Amino acid sequence: MKHSPGYGELLMLAPLAVLMVRGLRRFLDLPTRLARWNKLLGYIWVPAVVLFVVAQLFNIRSPLLSDSYWLFVLLVTGAVLVAVRDYRPARTLLLALAPFLLHHLAEFIVSGSDGQLPKRYDDALDTTQAFAIIWLITFVIIARNQKKTLEKERLQREEEEKAKRLIEAQNVELERLVTERTLALTHQAEELRSALTELRTTQAQLVQSEKMASLGELTAGIAHEIQNPLNFVNNFADVTVEILGELREEQCRPERDPTLEGELLDDIDQNLQKIHHHGQRAASIVKAMLEHSRATTGERQPTDINQLADEYLRLAYQGLRAKDKTFNATLDTNFSPLLPKVEAIGPDLGRVLLNLFSNAFYAVRQRQLRGEAGYAPTVSVCTSQRDEHVEIRVRDNGLGIPEAVRQKIFQPFFTTKPSGEGTGLGLSLSYDIVTQGHSGTLTVESQEGEFTEFLISLPINQGG
Repeated sequence: MKHSPGYGELLMLAPLAVLMVRGLRRFLDLPTRLARWNKLLGYIWVPAVVLFVVAQLFNIRSPLLSDSYWLFVLLVTGAVLVAVRDYRPARTLLLALAPFLLHHLAEFIVSGSDGQLPKRYDDALDTTQAFAIIWLITFVIIARNQKKTLEKERLQREEEEKAKRLIEAQNVELERLVTERTLALTHQAEELRSALTELRTTQAQLVQSEKMASLGELTAGIAHEIQNPLNFVNNFADVTVEILGELREEQCRPERDPTLEGELLDDIDQNLQKIHHHGQRAASIVKAMLEHSRATTGERQPTDINQLADEYLRLAYQGLRAKDKTFNATLDTNFSPLLPKVEAIGPDLGRVLLNLFSNAFYAVRQRQLRGEAGYAPTVSVCTSQRDEHVEIRVRDNGLGIPEAVRQKIFQPFFTTKPSGEGTGLGLSLSYDIVTQGHSGTLTVESQEGEFTEFLISLPINQGG
């Protein structure tokens, strides 16, 4: 077998040791892991030079010098691996080096002073040397693969850390943006809340204005309509006073006529009944005005649609006549006698009818003002039952409504009347009262220059 490296090979082993240390430094990243050891390993060649100089000075020719230096290099390498044993590839290299180091240590121990090995150990040491070399190469490859794996894991961790830092930075930025956006939205919400409060106040004022406008029309109609029953009450009261005077005169006569007294009492009774009837008529008109003017409670009650429509038709007519005493129109009513009562809010539904009637009279009056020959203003009202709904048709032979206008007629603040004659809320409020307040429908049909007809359809029972 080969002997251990001899004396002449000392200078050859020094560069080999330097190369091995350089590879070890790079593989184990010693500048980072073991900075002080890394500096000392830079002088791994110094012992070889010292031994060489000593051998030259003292003329020492023993191969043990090179064997000692090589063993020293292996021991230093093992010490370094032990120092960085927490690093998995270092532990693998230590495991790879152990048999090789033990083999050379055994050779060094059993070698003679001349560096020669006894014959009896040749086979065993050759076998162990081959095994140690194969073992070393195998585990060096394993350590190399481990390092690659760890390097990949390190790079992956760095990427993950980088991504994590990026996400954290983005989260901080997003939190800042969310905070700014939240403050902006809060400010906008406050502005919108303030604007909404202002809008609701304005809306309430406009609705109240529209109610007062309709109340004005109603009041004018009532002033004219109530004159008839009041006149009847006053006339019958005067006649009754005269009859009572005649009755007292008859009672004062020595010879009383029972037949005449009975006739006078019958006349008084009839007059009082007529006074009561017309007094009730006046009271109902006043009640209608009060119900129309006060805020609704939203409570539905069985309502006679025929009576409600007839009442407000005449009041709307008299309201317009109060403005223009020259105006006259034909009132055409066709009320179904078998019409059932409807669960409705009377004052609200009365406002709807008053608005539709007022618009109808306004339309026929405008057409009448054009001076068409043979034109007779007519407003007709028809009630009927269709399945579980009651229908009210309000038709006039006025100017009609153009197609473009019909599409916007129920929009708030839209009006075809001149400025100062309408708020544009009448039909909009009427539509809301019918559709939302009574679960019904309000539609319109018209032919320009011919007619306009509004159709109200109300469910008889709100639960149906």
